[in-house]
Amino acid sequence: MKAFFASLALLASLSLALPALADTFGTGANTFSIDFVTIGDPGNDPDTTGDPNPAGAVAYEYRIGKYEIPEDAINKANAQSALDGNPLGITIDARGPNKPATRASWFEAARFVNWLNTSTGGSPAYKFDTNGDFQLWEPGDAGYNPANKFRNTQARYFLPSADEWYKAAFFDPVSDTFFDFPNGSNTAPLPVASGTDPNTAVYDQPFAQGPADVMLAGGLGPFGTVGQAGNVWEIEETQMDLVNDDALGYRSVRGDTWFGAQGGNHSTLSSSFRNGLLGPGMPFGDIGFRVAGKEIPEPTTIYLASMGVILLAGRMGRPIANQLRP
Repeated sequence: MKAFFASLALLASLSLALPALADTFGTGANTFSIDFVTIGDPGNDPDTTGDPNPAGAVAYEYRIGKYEIPEDAINKANAQSALDGNPLGITIDARGPNKPATRASWFEAARFVNWLNTSTGGSPAYKFDTNGDFQLWEPGDAGYNPANKFRNTQARYFLPSADEWYKAAFFDPVSDTFFDFPNGSNTAPLPVASGTDPNTAVYDQPFAQGPADVMLAGGLGPFGTVGQAGNVWEIEETQMDLVNDDALGYRSVRGDTWFGAQGGNHSTLSSSFRNGLLGPGMPFGDIGFRVAGKEIPEPTTIYLASMGVILLAGRMGRPIANQLRP
């Protein structure tokens, strides 16, 4: 009996440690997926060398998009939502399906995230009234969080907060150390036009070149994200003053662009630079975003764990019910 439960515990731990599959949205020709990486080491100490200060302390495990959201995802969400009778109508640049979805405002990025939630049977992260205007969650609303009046706690997907984005970019879970740049180093990555070579990022390029495909926006960061340095600025959920109490307050963006950090000035790529001049309704051709989400076991993982238990019980030669008897 002890061997059975020991094997059961081991199997469950191994199953839950399997890599999460990409989350899938839409149907038919409008199907697309978002790859997520897990940001672990919950309860880490904050960094006290960057901007804001302190920054990057997150008490929980969460996920963040491996890549910036590409145009393809927005186009398919637009098409699917229109078919479903509630069109998003998000306006973005048209550089190509794998290019980052720039020119979506903070409000539009929030509506896209809401659609990710509601189209999969979940609760919206952000509150919009019947006129389409963004509102703060209030004490009477289910999922209200007084510490963050922008985000509903019942939502599975959301825009990354200042701390969530910062930790995913600058924290190394192996050494439990914050670094100055998203390549796990205190030295800036090498500038490239495109590619996935280690210790590279897409910056210091001609403006006319445009951003790289989201999958080719530089080498991996410590957690496995791509493009948190360079390519395009990325939207944070968080208000510039970190309070999240003003529906129209300025939001922050991070990471710089493909044409940024020119002339050897790498500070805009680093943990010490936070750009806070984004009005939530303002679109820009060099600003995109990535999505974050709760760390929830995938149904496939749970299924594999269950099947493993059944197979293990079968090999032991007795029905599960009998094995569970005292």
